[in-house]
Amino acid sequence: MKIDKRIIPLAIGGLGIGTTEFTIMGLLPDIARSLQISIPEAGHLISAYAFGVVVGAPLLIGYSVKFPPKKVLMALMIIFTLFNALSAIAPDYNTMLIIRFLSGLPHGAFFGVGTVVATRMAAKGKEAFYISLMFTGLTVANLAMVPLVTYIGHTFHWRWYFAIVGVIGLLALLFLKLWLPMLDANKDTHFMEELKFLKKKQAWLVLMITAIGFGGLFTWFSYITPLMTVVSGIKESQMAYVMILAGAGMVVGNLVGGYLSDRLSPEKTCVLLLFLMMISLAGVFFLSEYQNISLALTFICGALSMSVAAPINIMMMKAAPKSEMMAAAFMQAAFNCANAMGAFLGGIPLEKGYTFNYPSLVGVGMTLIGLVIAFRYKQLYSSQKTDEKEIASECISCDQ
Repeated sequence: MKIDKRIIPLAIGGLGIGTTEFTIMGLLPDIARSLQISIPEAGHLISAYAFGVVVGAPLLIGYSVKFPPKKVLMALMIIFTLFNALSAIAPDYNTMLIIRFLSGLPHGAFFGVGTVVATRMAAKGKEAFYISLMFTGLTVANLAMVPLVTYIGHTFHWRWYFAIVGVIGLLALLFLKLWLPMLDANKDTHFMEELKFLKKKQAWLVLMITAIGFGGLFTWFSYITPLMTVVSGIKESQMAYVMILAGAGMVVGNLVGGYLSDRLSPEKTCVLLLFLMMISLAGVFFLSEYQNISLALTFICGALSMSVAAPINIMMMKAAPKSEMMAAAFMQAAFNCANAMGAFLGGIPLEKGYTFNYPSLVGVGMTLIGLVIAFRYKQLYSSQKTDEKEIASECISCDQ
């Protein structure tokens, strides 16, 4: 099947974003040693990037909706490339913290605009396929680039990680310029119009499920390297293979989540998967000292981290049928709020002197809260009727 080259720049942008967001988890000890800080302090770099996404997604989307999407995407990728390149030469921890925040600003906005661009480029009935092609970049990042860059950063120096991301950003810029068509701007909307979906309780429940429930998994993923090396006895030189295992789980989980969401309601699927997340994180806490079990849990937790993407995005589109771009940006913001809270709250027991399996215990609590909210959402909205237009919009979003 021939791939439309116009979608490739968006996939390359997703590749860069996925690489910068997730590689840092595998290099936390290297960064901590180099900058002479503790591992929990290094975890704050994850939180800083995530807060950048939370702040940047709605603001940059809101003030760019009237500009041509191609110009917006190129501007966002310039910001992304510049600050990731600066991360490679940041002289100290405080400077790095600021730069990581600035690096995260364009993340959510890129996917928000990219989602709409992908659907506008697609032929009728191919919208979901085009969006899945855009998010292929994230899949490839988790499966291949994150392990590869983790290996390079650990073997040579962690600063190479940010330099590689900068190169990917330059490639994305080049192909955005060459291959992305100049689509018309949407002149009929404005910032406040895009934000109207936030008046709905339904939208806030979905955002809370994402931010808190997903946050439980990030307590595990943020500290996966010290967990596997100190508690499970994996050599640091083998962490690239562990990241491949987690990435493979994400690929499988994304497919399984979509399969379940097609056959169950998205609300039932979300409740089921959050329950499985809670059980898996409890398994990490109790069983990580057993190496083989720990590796199996790495695959399972990786799978669960992506499996909720399809149902949770469908649930959001029900709440925001006329604000898809802003809703997609807010979902990225919520996802990275989960990233930030998971890294921060997961680091608290480490600062108190507990072992590296304790962050997952915090994750059990966060996932339980997300599960309760998801169950409440199911009670309120699982039988909600949608018109044909809303259903079509939901299907477009199921691959995000």
